[in-house]
Amino acid sequence: MKKLIAVWVLLKSFKPLKYIIVIVLAILLIGFLDENSIWSHLRNKEHMGELKSEIEQLNQEHARNQEQIKLLDKDPKAIEKIARERYFMKADDEDIYVLKEGEDEAAE
Repeated sequence: MKKLIAVWVLLKSFKPLKYIIVIVLAILLIGFLDENSIWSHLRNKEHMGELKSEIEQLNQEHARNQEQIKLLDKDPKAIEKIARERYFMKADDEDIYVLKEGEDEAAE
């Protein structure tokens, strides 16, 4: 108990201590606890990097789609190819068989 009282007297006699405590609390508040803290800023910066990479991927996909649109405008065989592959369309004199693997094993 005597040691605790001695520490208390030492702290009380040190006048700039209250200013140091206020400065430390302000740094903690601004640095970590505030809505606009440094911590939030770093998280937002990381999120921006993720969004920029997503934008780049979407721009590449957009460029591929634009090329495909140009191809479809120029070549009627490309339209036929897409219709056959994606939508299983066929000519009047054709038959289409769709084979799926793994259904026989599930039935047994």
